[in-house]
Amino acid sequence: MYMISRLVPGAAAVFFAIVLRSKIRDTAWLLVVIGVIAGYTETVYSVLRNFGITGWLGPAIGSVPFLSILLSGLPAVFFLAAFVTAVTRKSRKHPRQREI
Repeated sequence: MYMISRLVPGAAAVFFAIVLRSKIRDTAWLLVVIGVIAGYTETVYSVLRNFGITGWLGPAIGSVPFLSILLSGLPAVFFLAAFVTAVTRKSRKHPRQREI
């Protein structure tokens, strides 16, 4: 039940993130969408690993596979990039607007 409670909302979030991406062409939102997809990728990977379907033969840090560490931190990196992009974006005023 725990895994279903992670997979179903994650799948819905990915679906709506992709729909949002098709409607909005903005760099910050693109990075948010990639972050949501990366988060769902981590969820699917952890579920497959718990079922024993995937095994990691690559490098590990201690007993934790490197891919698990990478996938768990990747969404935060994309969200951070999205927020930095949104904050540092220069606000453009319409040429006809005048300050009063």
